[in-house]
Amino acid sequence: MARTPARSKPDDAGDASTPQRHQPKTRARGQTALAQSIASAVVMKDEELSFLCKDDGSVPARGVHGLGLYYHDTRYLSAYEISLAETRFNSLAANSRAGYRAVIEVTNPEMKPRGGAQIKKETIGVKLTRIIDHERLALHDLYRFENYGTEAVSLPLSFTWASDFADIFEVRNGRPEPPGQAEPAAWADGTLSFLYRGKDGVQRSIAIAVTPPLRERASDGGTLLVQVDAGATREIRVSIAVHESRDEQTARAAHRSKPDLEQIERRLARNAQQFIDERAQVTSDDRRLAHTIERSLGDLRMLRTDLDGQRYFAAGVPWYVTLFGRDSIIACLQTLAFDAAPAEHTLRLLAKYQGAKVDDWRDEQPGKIMHELRVGELANLNEIPQTPYYGTVDATPLFLILLARHAAWTGSTSLFEELHEHAERALRWIADYGDPAGDGYTAYESKSQHGLTNHGWKDSGDAIVNADGSLARPPIALIEVQGYVYAAKMETAALFRRCGDDTRARQLEREAAVLRERVNRDFWMDDEGTFALALQQGGEQVRVVASNAGQALWSGIADDEKAARVCERLMRDDMFSGWGVRTLSQDARRYNPIGYHIGTVWPHDNSLIGGGFRRYGLDDAAHRIFAGIVDASAYFNEHRLPEVFSGFTRADYERPVNYPVACHPQAWASGAVPYLLTSCLGLDADGFEGRLRVVEPLLPDSCGYLELRNLRVGSRTVDLRFERVGGGVHTQVLRTDGGLRVTCEERSGASGRSKDANG
Repeated sequence: MARTPARSKPDDAGDASTPQRHQPKTRARGQTALAQSIASAVVMKDEELSFLCKDDGSVPARGVHGLGLYYHDTRYLSAYEISLAETRFNSLAANSRAGYRAVIEVTNPEMKPRGGAQIKKETIGVKLTRIIDHERLALHDLYRFENYGTEAVSLPLSFTWASDFADIFEVRNGRPEPPGQAEPAAWADGTLSFLYRGKDGVQRSIAIAVTPPLRERASDGGTLLVQVDAGATREIRVSIAVHESRDEQTARAAHRSKPDLEQIERRLARNAQQFIDERAQVTSDDRRLAHTIERSLGDLRMLRTDLDGQRYFAAGVPWYVTLFGRDSIIACLQTLAFDAAPAEHTLRLLAKYQGAKVDDWRDEQPGKIMHELRVGELANLNEIPQTPYYGTVDATPLFLILLARHAAWTGSTSLFEELHEHAERALRWIADYGDPAGDGYTAYESKSQHGLTNHGWKDSGDAIVNADGSLARPPIALIEVQGYVYAAKMETAALFRRCGDDTRARQLEREAAVLRERVNRDFWMDDEGTFALALQQGGEQVRVVASNAGQALWSGIADDEKAARVCERLMRDDMFSGWGVRTLSQDARRYNPIGYHIGTVWPHDNSLIGGGFRRYGLDDAAHRIFAGIVDASAYFNEHRLPEVFSGFTRADYERPVNYPVACHPQAWASGAVPYLLTSCLGLDADGFEGRLRVVEPLLPDSCGYLELRNLRVGSRTVDLRFERVGGGVHTQVLRTDGGLRVTCEERSGASGRSKDANG
């Protein structure tokens, strides 16, 4: 079903007189009232349908948690419990690598059914094969019971289901209290259905059917008898279908025809394989690195979502299965070397929703690129500003950077020409609305009463702090955002010049040069050897050591000497945990190893910092970050890097410590290792000239060789092999088509020395 954004709130919608049901305050990312961790949840997603459960396959009926079945920012299924003879199963294993499919193995504990004989533990094995299917808007479960004992068993199997139809914001806030009306659950034709009449006029429902049918039925489930002979098996199917409609006549979901699970799985597997086949692929003797890359690309496939006929990477499961300006852009930037198509789709989408007016309720301004789009009940009722919401200071320059780098990899200006006016509007926003203090720096100050306080990637309310622990005073100009603006102007200038507008190109380059000079003066903390986190009200520095300075190197805004000092400072023990660079120094007053942005380690942040180190030739530090992040991935389930993990020192725990409510998978976390790989391999594409530069490639110490196949530059592809030889890395072109020229280069001043690697 296509998503339709809610109507925009009127220009005066942020006025205090506007009635609000809960006066809901938009929580910053990662801040949640949920007490239960989702770190070990089994996660599934297909397009806009997602499901999270415990490792035994269940969703608890009690407690405040974030598990369940979600669609269009609504939790349709909030409880799904199963018991055998009134006992819960013991979990043995769970695998959801495919994303659309999970296999869960459970077994019975020691139990004595009423009126029956004692059954030893692990007598009955249950294999649950679960498939999530967006095309049918359904969850399909196949339970296979196997009796390993010597006697036949006949035991009652009970199911319990519930639906709170809670908006995702209510789930995160820990108070699922939908404003509409839930109808009593009803049985009809062997199907149990739950119906919710939304206050927004949308009827939401689910229909649950069990095969063979339940014999004893209740308002929240029912029971059937499982009879399995010794050494035999028995299968039970459960189908849960989602329905959304504004038509009162079709309000309740109907039980759909019995699905052919094998056919559905073949279709989903075929789609997944096609996604992988169309992208550059990695093989290596370093199995850990290869597994992490495979998992990363698989997760990006899982996060791929459709909106208005365009494909983009949803930010993360469960909280952000939607379009996010910053997140979706960075994930595309990280994976341009693997596939440039998502960037094209994402840029078109963001251009479509580009700000057109001043609307303080949504922090919207003309030319601004959006932050977040929601389509649930609270968005439809305009009780939250995400319709879409524009509270991001960095998505606009990042939009321009992605537009330029997409052109470099594809060797085409056609998308830039198509979006030319949107690019100009973005540049005008940077020049006008993006500079509220009028001091030449891109800064933010939230206008929305229910929006975010902070508009950078560290958007939690306590993220931007002074040395004494106090919060920075807006307007706030973040160091990395100045770098983004510098890169946006420099790289967009090259596009204008290529399209024949040399005057506009020179103007942007002059503006970038002035910005670079001022940033290196005004943000620099010589006593700390790094850039200040930000400038706050009055141009005062926010004097803490933070990871943001590393992202400034990614953009190229730092002077060479300052870049080297930033690198040295970020790699000290108070910043580098052994797994990666922390968001905030351990020495800072507000440091917290489990604070969302004040001491944790973010894979995407480290990928950009590592890329920045490589840009300035700081290879040893880039290598340490690459190794640390890849090492960390091995400790997470299925090598899946989460959105964020805790900042505890590697020496203390010898494994990364989970951040309890981190998204997994998460788009820019999934893009982190692919981007670190392409940065460390030194890949620099010039599609216009039909050339790929390979600049002093690095490999992890554990890697003897690595092959990168089907790498596309413009209309040409190439297969490369990187092999450790002596103290360096040798690059070999295995195959190329279309006349692509590959040059291996050494750094030698600004230009470097090159040699032809073809043949």
